[in-house]
Amino acid sequence: MMTHEKGSQMTEVKVGDIVTGTVEQILPYGAFVRLSTGQKAMIHISELAHEYVKKVEDILRVQQEVRAKVLKIDERGRIDLSLKQLQARPERPRQQRGAPSAGGDDFEKKLASFLKASDQKLSDLNKKSKEGSGGKPRGKK
Repeated sequence: MMTHEKGSQMTEVKVGDIVTGTVEQILPYGAFVRLSTGQKAMIHISELAHEYVKKVEDILRVQQEVRAKVLKIDERGRIDLSLKQLQARPERPRQQRGAPSAGGDDFEKKLASFLKASDQKLSDLNKKSKEGSGGKPRGKK
């Protein structure tokens, strides 16, 4: 009977669903949430926000209501959730394809300069190794 119950619960929530629940427990690696379906799920610390999260308590507290997206349900019925998948991504300036940016030009200049210096060092090294061979043996006068 227990297996049947668990099987029916697993069909209530599926990957991609947006669910609500209450934070029951906070651990260093994430938080356990009791879903409105009665199932228990976990939000890993890496799924709390787009930016770095030092402590779970910086984002969540026990008894807090949360909305999250179901990321994964494993073969044992454990549910993984994400808060950050429901958050807007921080805006970054977008660049047109094919259009070089000022930073790209700067990189190209640095790369060219590095290659030139590298070639010069290699040729100096080769000259020294050729000059050094065939000379007097060291230590004898």
